Amino acid sequence: MSTMIGIALRTGAVADLASVDRVMQAAFDPRFGEAWTHNQVLGLLAMPGVWLTLAEVSGESAGFALSRRVLDEAELLLLATTPHLRRRGVAGALLRTVIGDAGLQGATSIHLEVRSDNDAIKLYSSEGFIMAGRRRDYYRGHNGQTYDALTYRRLIP
Repeated sequence: MSTMIGIALRTGAVADLASVDRVMQAAFDPRFGEAWTHNQVLGLLAMPGVWLTLAEVSGESAGFALSRRVLDEAELLLLATTPHLRRRGVAGALLRTVIGDAGLQGATSIHLEVRSDNDAIKLYSSEGFIMAGRRRDYYRGHNGQTYDALTYRRLIP
C-alpha cells in the first residue's frame, strides 16, 4: 500500500466489490447510464490482464480504477471517486497509479473513453491524454437521451 497526500492506494480484489459498488452507485449519475453492474465488474476481474486499484482517505473508500492490459496496450475501463471526496486529488492519484502500473506491465500506451460533457476530461488532459476519436450517441441515459463518447490516448514512456 502506498500513500500519496493522505490518499492510500492499494490493489483491489473480488472481496472489495461491495466497496466498489457503493462508490460506483454514488459517483455515476443514473441519467447517463455509465455505471456497471456488480456482475459486469466481477466478470471482468476474472479475465487475464485486468486489475483493480482502490483509494482510501482516512480509512474511507474514496474511489477506484478498473483497468486492463492486452499486449502493449492498456485501457482505463472505469474511474470513480466518492462525490464528497472529489477535488482532493483522489482521481489524479488513481490515474497516475494506473498509468504507472500499466507501464510496469509492459504497456506503451493507455486508452480511455469518457462522455463528451464529463468534467473528468480536464483531469485526463492534464495527465497527457489526447483525444483520439468520437463515438456519436454512444451513451444512452435512462430518459433515452444520447451522449457522445470521446476516446483518449496517452503514450507511456
